[in-house]
Amino acid sequence: MNTFKNPFPYSDSNKRYHTFDYYMRNNLSQKCARIPLDGGFTCPNIDGAKGVGGCIYCGMKNSPHTELSLKRQFEEGCKAAEKKWKACCKIAYFNSFTATYAPTERLRELFEEALSFPDVKGIIIGTRADCLSNETVNYLNELNERTFLLVEIGLQTVSDKIAEKINRRHSFEDFIKGYEKLKNIRKGVHLINYLPGESYEMMLENVKTVSSLKPALIKLHSLFVTENTMLYDMYKKGDVYIPPMDEYVSLVCDEIELIPPEICLGRLSGDAPRNKTVAPEWSLRKKTILNEIDKELLRRGTYQGFLCK
Repeated sequence: MNTFKNPFPYSDSNKRYHTFDYYMRNNLSQKCARIPLDGGFTCPNIDGAKGVGGCIYCGMKNSPHTELSLKRQFEEGCKAAEKKWKACCKIAYFNSFTATYAPTERLRELFEEALSFPDVKGIIIGTRADCLSNETVNYLNELNERTFLLVEIGLQTVSDKIAEKINRRHSFEDFIKGYEKLKNIRKGVHLINYLPGESYEMMLENVKTVSSLKPALIKLHSLFVTENTMLYDMYKKGDVYIPPMDEYVSLVCDEIELIPPEICLGRLSGDAPRNKTVAPEWSLRKKTILNEIDKELLRRGTYQGFLCK
């Protein structure tokens, strides 16, 4: 008989970290499914406003366009979600490229349409910190007053040296300016482990620095190499280190122990396109990665925030 009692207060399962599922149940009192939506956005680091080609791991060189209407995307996303969960509310998830990189009126059209779909209880918007105009922030504040809103900001690293190496085209100072504009809005921050040139100590510093900003959510995943990217060219030359899975699991557990328990961990592994992923092969086995993280935390007898002062 299993007599395990989880000492971690932010979980109603055997997870020793603050899961997205728990976070959303706590906010909306029910199971929530993120429905990915593509609003046809691009990025200032793709269209030439700040650069071309995107970050070194970006596979899209031109403006993305979806052939499906927003409504059709939502319907197909719901079908996929309902195969996993029969009863759940829906969160409109604009996670394709920079989802505030458009005139505010265009954002209003897209986001209001998404919020009008059946069972949609909120919206999550992925963006860059340098794509938050004052007008857009005013609209986001308006949204925040009447629905669940989470703005996820891609940072990837706090090191300007590493950011330059990955062709990020904005500084940590730029990130802070954008982050602080979203004063009363729930914020998430994305970080990528094992960026070229980044040491173990630097990766731990990333989570410590971001945690000190007290976001609602942090997302972590390992760097993965996909075809037709600058990173792929670097990988073929032997300029990219890809860790074995056990090393990645150990690092993530070290990071989890440093992140305050009230911060939700929205992701601990990435979702690269299966047919385009070159390395690491283990990144395609998401359930295995998460299971190994669970086992390692249990083996250590630790949990999220274990090493927080």
